[in-house]
Amino acid sequence: MKRVLMIAFHFPPVAMGSGHLRTLGFVRYLPARGWEPTVLSANAAAFPRVDAENLKLIPDDCRVHRAFALDVRRHLSIRGKYPGFLAQPDGWASWWPAAVAQGLQLIHRHQISAIWSTYPIMTAHCIAHTLSRMTGLPWVADFRDPVVNSVEAGNRFSVSSQKRWEQRVLAHATRAAFTTPGAMRGYAEQYPQAFLDGRLVVIPNGYDETTFSDLPVTVDRQPRRALRLVHSGILYPEGRNPLPFFNALADLKAAGALSEEDVAIVLRASGSEAMYTEEIRRRGLDRMITLAPPIANREALNEQFDADALLLFQGRQYVRQIPAKVYEYLRIGRPIFALVGEDGDTAAWLR
Repeated sequence: MKRVLMIAFHFPPVAMGSGHLRTLGFVRYLPARGWEPTVLSANAAAFPRVDAENLKLIPDDCRVHRAFALDVRRHLSIRGKYPGFLAQPDGWASWWPAAVAQGLQLIHRHQISAIWSTYPIMTAHCIAHTLSRMTGLPWVADFRDPVVNSVEAGNRFSVSSQKRWEQRVLAHATRAAFTTPGAMRGYAEQYPQAFLDGRLVVIPNGYDETTFSDLPVTVDRQPRRALRLVHSGILYPEGRNPLPFFNALADLKAAGALSEEDVAIVLRASGSEAMYTEEIRRRGLDRMITLAPPIANREALNEQFDADALLLFQGRQYVRQIPAKVYEYLRIGRPIFALVGEDGDTAAWLR
């Protein structure tokens, strides 16, 4: 069996979004394809949030190693401010030196045959680039989503650094993988040589059936007057903006077409509760919309399963992406109300 070194920042016990699930899927199923994975991640202190329960998701036979890393925003800032050059290419650049040193040891100790790294933490690609150049090993750069949609626009140092690294990765990676056809087409336009060389591929996201193994096949929904709608996951002004939805609800309420007795909306773990609380209050939707705190993944799946319908928000600038939650929603099997760009990959997939 061949061995692959997988470099991924988002890996259990991290507790943020669904980014770690893609890596876990590879870790779980690569052995059946003849590849034994060894994971190189960051120490838990670098993660914004951790959940020890997530460690149970890692297969028992998977080797996981962690290199020293700091979060520049939390560990090196003064009153929330820090020099922009410290976040090149991102706020976890401190992970790079220790991960390269540890990666070299792992490559020699375990006779690694290939390197794999995953975005949206560009430092993971930097580590893989360095290791590939030093060892000559083939390298798969899993971009997932376009860099332009992931980098923090407020830090000009980070923006310019990530664009430079994007060019280096596309020039040197043996393969660059994307999660949607639209994302790959966009990169084929920017980097035609990489496309002509056959180095751009699509590996879509999906869901892992084992995650849903003990969910009920059906649910005994008690009669309820209000239609229960659920959105599970992060919301933000650029890209997953629920304000047009809030406006529509407010208009329907003002016209007498909708009331608090008709619909109950749960926005679970939005990450922007302070901002949206004010927007909801200003529109008089306090009794219609609940901003709920994060819960364990299993509880979130049960909540989605019990909903009458699921909500999805995606701005036009993200039309070349498909949120990972879409596959989770599809597996749950509830109706989906999607406010998305009509010509994008998400709309096409839902159709």
